[in-house]
Amino acid sequence: MKMQTKVAPFLANASFAQQVNTDYDRAANFSQYKTYSWEKVQTPDPLSVDRIKAAVDAALAAKGWTQVESSGDISIIAIEINRDHQTLNTYTVGTLVVDLFDAKTKNLVWRGVSSGMLSDKSDKNIENLNRGVQKMFQHFPALKNS
Repeated sequence: MKMQTKVAPFLANASFAQQVNTDYDRAANFSQYKTYSWEKVQTPDPLSVDRIKAAVDAALAAKGWTQVESSGDISIIAIEINRDHQTLNTYTVGTLVVDLFDAKTKNLVWRGVSSGMLSDKSDKNIENLNRGVQKMFQHFPALKNS
């Protein structure tokens, strides 16, 4: 019985780890992209719109990209989805999908997905959002400008 109490919290914490996946069009020439424009941010929480944009803006700025109001080389669409997950305890999992489209061809050239358990504390959710977006762009195919 003592063994179960020690193992259970470890397993529960492991299942709540933030997961990040990315994929991109291997034929896309990312060196041609220097600017981007926001197309849409869809989220159930209107307060998250600016937070999502700020996190992605910081990640792309670190890669040497510049945000422009319109007509960027890349158009960005971000969608946040929250779903309840049933286990012994019900908890809410938030998923953020960030898609980058070539503005001329309208083809998807990059997708990042970050999922993790949502907290009832706003500061913790903002911290997790920033960490998830940072992980998304960690291996982004664009090179940082010097």
